[in-house]
Amino acid sequence: MRAPTTGGRAGLAQGSVPLAVRMRPTSLDEVAGQQHLLGRGSPLVQLATGTRENPGGVSVILWGPPGTGKTTLAQAIARQSGREFVELSAVTAGVKDVREVMEKALTHRDLYGSTTVLFLDEIHRFSKAQQDALLPGVENGWVILIAATTENPSFSVISPLLSRSLLLTLQPLTDEDLGMLVDRAVEDPRGLGGSVVLGDDARSAIVRLSSGDARRALTALEAAASSAVAARAGDPEDDDEDGDAPLDGVETVPLVDADTVAAAVDRALLRYDRQGDEHYDVISAFIKSVRGSDVDAALHYLARMIEAGEDPRFIARRIIISASEDIGMADPQALPIAVAAAQAVQLIGMPEGRIPLAEAVVYLATAPKSNAAYNGVNTAVADVRAGRMGVVPTHLRDAHYPGAKRLGHGKGYVYSHDAEHGVARQQYLPDVLEGTEYYAPTGNGFERELGPRVERLRKITRGE
Repeated sequence: MRAPTTGGRAGLAQGSVPLAVRMRPTSLDEVAGQQHLLGRGSPLVQLATGTRENPGGVSVILWGPPGTGKTTLAQAIARQSGREFVELSAVTAGVKDVREVMEKALTHRDLYGSTTVLFLDEIHRFSKAQQDALLPGVENGWVILIAATTENPSFSVISPLLSRSLLLTLQPLTDEDLGMLVDRAVEDPRGLGGSVVLGDDARSAIVRLSSGDARRALTALEAAASSAVAARAGDPEDDDEDGDAPLDGVETVPLVDADTVAAAVDRALLRYDRQGDEHYDVISAFIKSVRGSDVDAALHYLARMIEAGEDPRFIARRIIISASEDIGMADPQALPIAVAAAQAVQLIGMPEGRIPLAEAVVYLATAPKSNAAYNGVNTAVADVRAGRMGVVPTHLRDAHYPGAKRLGHGKGYVYSHDAEHGVARQQYLPDVLEGTEYYAPTGNGFERELGPRVERLRKITRGE
């Protein structure tokens, strides 16, 4: 592929400032994704458009995975609003730093009538005492706090600060958002300035490997572009030793293809389209491996999905479904473990989230299996849809509203706790379904014990 160069290699020669930093938006209009937070009149827009006379805006906590734009939003607001802007990182700042910011903010308010915007990155790393130091400034309006965190604020931010702030949740960027960012970075003078040509396969690979993380996408692009330029510089075929000018007198531009991306990021480019056949094939193989109790295959397909950039929340949801559908009451702990893994992914994000996911997968794959509960509810639903319902027995109907007893509601009902063993003989199913059995426990795992108990309960309640 040949193309005219618009920026030569200037786009790669901008000192040591990373491409992701150079490409940070200067206004909210340039922000990719998070459109659910950027509508007209939204809190972030009010923060960006406020003035001294009409400052607007409330303190906000931005919660989302890495690379979704928390720092980008804060800095875009600062540049667009022209307010006093202070940035702290909870990794390095302490109570002393916070108090200094509060004192200066109070001075600016009293002397100049201006409000200070304080951006605090990784607020979850602050201790309770450090977060307490923020309260006076936030409560009295000395500062408008924009705090960023990758961890659930309900667990990592103190309640008084949460109650004085608006919690905004950021979503992983879509493939379209990432593609737009990559395209802009290739052409923008702040970025690569047209110093490379990005092939369609390379663009797709970068988007796929980024997993909704803008910073990761731009870092991969920068590394691949540098590799392509370095390879071109060292290619003897590029030397004009015979004195010939380039084709049509136009300088060629290094091409970034999928192989360049793979070599630059040291990562295999998996053939995995989150919207295509491979997505369905891999998740199908994953579920069937768990169901089939092949723990090694289950971990393999889990790794393929993670490395291909599959949404970890999707994986977690499938694990929860598998725990309910394929294991069920054979091991009642399977579902709580699956739910805990999903919550852990929400709390800690990726890549660490792969660990609780793997723990849940190992537990599920090695657990005893039963689809009895799954089959039972499906059969019950089929009956309901077919009209096999009947009326609720009179003695089970609600008898608390006026006139219910006159209709006979509740008459003859036996309170279970008054019966021996807490189980009373009486009819629970409608007449048309009397004697129906939906749940058929297997002899696997916990259901070995549950099966006989179910039979004993049926004999008592049905008088068999």
